[in-house]
Amino acid sequence: MNGLRILPVALVLLSLVGAAPALADDPIAVPAPVPSPTPGEEGAAQLIRGDVAKAVAAYTLALKDTGLPNDRRAAILNDRAVGNVRLGETKAALDDYNRAIELFPEYPVAYNNRGNLLLALGQLGEAIKDFDRALALAPGYAAAYSNRGNAKMRIGKSDEALADFTRAVELMPASAPPLSGRGLAYLAVGKPHAAVRDFSRAVSADARFASAYRNRAEARMSIGQRDDAIEDLSRAIAFDANNGELYVVRGYAYLLAGNTASAIKDFARAIELDPKSSAAYEGRGLANGIAEAFDDAYADLNRAIALDPRSAVAFAFRAYVYKQNGQPDIGAKDVETAIKLDPDSPEALWARGEIAEANGQADTAIADLRRVLQIRPSWQFASDALKRLGASSDDVEDKPDPSLDIERWHVVLHGTDYFATSDDYPQIRVPLEMTGQGLPKLLAWEPQKPPYAGYGILRFAGGQVQGKNGVEETESAAIVDINAAKVLAIEPHRQGSRVATWSWDGDRLQIASVDGVTDEYQLRPVNVAVVGNRDQTYSGDSAARQERRRYKPKSIFEFLFGN
Repeated sequence: MNGLRILPVALVLLSLVGAAPALADDPIAVPAPVPSPTPGEEGAAQLIRGDVAKAVAAYTLALKDTGLPNDRRAAILNDRAVGNVRLGETKAALDDYNRAIELFPEYPVAYNNRGNLLLALGQLGEAIKDFDRALALAPGYAAAYSNRGNAKMRIGKSDEALADFTRAVELMPASAPPLSGRGLAYLAVGKPHAAVRDFSRAVSADARFASAYRNRAEARMSIGQRDDAIEDLSRAIAFDANNGELYVVRGYAYLLAGNTASAIKDFARAIELDPKSSAAYEGRGLANGIAEAFDDAYADLNRAIALDPRSAVAFAFRAYVYKQNGQPDIGAKDVETAIKLDPDSPEALWARGEIAEANGQADTAIADLRRVLQIRPSWQFASDALKRLGASSDDVEDKPDPSLDIERWHVVLHGTDYFATSDDYPQIRVPLEMTGQGLPKLLAWEPQKPPYAGYGILRFAGGQVQGKNGVEETESAAIVDINAAKVLAIEPHRQGSRVATWSWDGDRLQIASVDGVTDEYQLRPVNVAVVGNRDQTYSGDSAARQERRRYKPKSIFEFLFGN
């Protein structure tokens, strides 16, 4: 390939036309002229190149053609609206979308795009109406399902959002945005393992999707995978190096993992990028307080309060620093201010618990610290304080349900969540995240054979979901790392007649899931020489494999809107 220059297809074709030999009966043989692009085509080309102002100008010129049919005029108006949105001309964009829909009421793209603009403007109800109209016109419009899911997340309808994102994933299983959106919905409904799975799929689909790395880090933090979370945040920063918010989030991840020095560096970098970031000063103030650099801590937190006088977090962290510096009485005043500003702030509740502990009020401290973990399970400082006080993370007792057990594995209800515990592995606690409605009846425990003897698969009923042909039973499988005493992942294994295919290959596990997406997990290194069958199939059949094969290519309209 050295020295070979790859040309655009159009240029290659023009070169071939220009090099054609003259015909015997045509001594002149002038090449056919190449037609100039229309203003609409020029606008599209400029939009693709990123020259938005020129694109809008070209679309404006195209619209001066009085002979344009309504559907074509509507398409140009829609495209000009896209350009106006990028230029920040929201009123002009909204006018264009309105006019496009008036000219062509059966145009689903215009409804979807106007819905996105309304969503950005905070008009959530009207946005949802537009997404509804788009889907009524084009029931297979994946982007409209994904966008409606985003809107429903904003109004707190996480279950409905989950259904919309799932439909979008079914239509476009390799598209990163709906996968990431569904991951956020899973987080909102308390299913962090499912969230991690979808965020992982999103970054597999688009390795530069920084927000998916950032969101996966949040999910991993909630299940105690701090090192993996920090790695995700580092990847996000690599793709978005000037995003100060990412440094703040990674700073907290370092802080919770006990790496105070790295946390201070990240908060300092965030301040360099945005000297008016109160969140960065808050984080660095707390980190300096933990490092007992009290003067620096007070300076940072005073600056945070000056930037945002209504920040409960800044007052809470300053209260904690006063407590660490032997002045809990002064800290109590800051805690009182923080609670007034935000009674449900986990930082404020944590600081109040720390002050109560310092004042010998153990019961009050325990109540506040447990409340913190209900709101933010990843806040390790609250867990550490409860351990100092000799208290558990909550006052809820496990309620056994023997009807859901199998031999040597038991199901307990803890609050509203189900977990599986084992007689043989008392340190392992498996969250039984359900896919649908029902109870998580355990089905089988399957420890793997060498060289994967350190892993086991716990299968359980995942509940009922609505499928294409009615209600379908589901089954989930938890991948348990026995040696590390942790749950590696929870996978949807069966839905109706569809069954996932599991392949253990060296130090990787690949799962072709029932929803058409392949997941991959890194395992501990194994001695490949002793792996008898590099493609060890856990379960599945040829029909399931056939179902997962790619379908034949569709037309553009079928791809966007078809069922």
